[in-house]
Amino acid sequence: MASGTGSSAALDPAKVAFIERAIEHGVLLFGDFTLKSGRPSPYFFNAGLLYTGALLSTTADAFAEMITSSRIPKFDVLFGPAYKGISFAAITAVALSKDKGVEVGYAYNRKEKKDHGEGGTMVGAPLKGRVVIIDDVLTSGTAIRQAIEILKTHPEAELVGIVQLVDRQERGTGARSTVQEVEEEFGVPVEAVLRMEDIMAYMEKQGMSEQLARMREHQKEYGSRKD
Repeated sequence: MASGTGSSAALDPAKVAFIERAIEHGVLLFGDFTLKSGRPSPYFFNAGLLYTGALLSTTADAFAEMITSSRIPKFDVLFGPAYKGISFAAITAVALSKDKGVEVGYAYNRKEKKDHGEGGTMVGAPLKGRVVIIDDVLTSGTAIRQAIEILKTHPEAELVGIVQLVDRQERGTGARSTVQEVEEEFGVPVEAVLRMEDIMAYMEKQGMSEQLARMREHQKEYGSRKD
């Protein structure tokens, strides 16, 4: 995947609606931020603020559209790692069924093992067949590797793809992005509802020249590169 310039990216209506709602509700912010990695950023996406019915509906629509129009193959189960991945898996399964006619199960893990009731650490559909992991963003790749380790404890489960809300398209440990590193390591496609280039394309169309200039500088400094 290339980081792109942002100016040539074509935005579909689902992406535009998602960006507009995210900005309107303070989920997508522009300014001066410091990420957990310590890296500075001219924008910040707070998925924890996606808590209203309208925002969740827009998020589900965007996930469903991306999944059915990307490299993600047919699959049986959406696995949402605790905690943010749980709601994403549930709402996306609904949107896929209602709007796309695609029936899949969803599952999630507990952080702590339950020793009463049904017990165990997993809830929802059995982790077997073709599985896609869904989460908010791959930063260092630690969380997604932990989710993959959970799948490995279920021998009937086969990882076939990973979907995320935002791809920052920034370098990981080397010149390649975390997404590129994960794709190479596990041999599955990693797709995103939004990439940095999508946000930049929207900003350009909206005439957000000052913020866009800062995004381009950030991309030049931290953006991933092709091999």
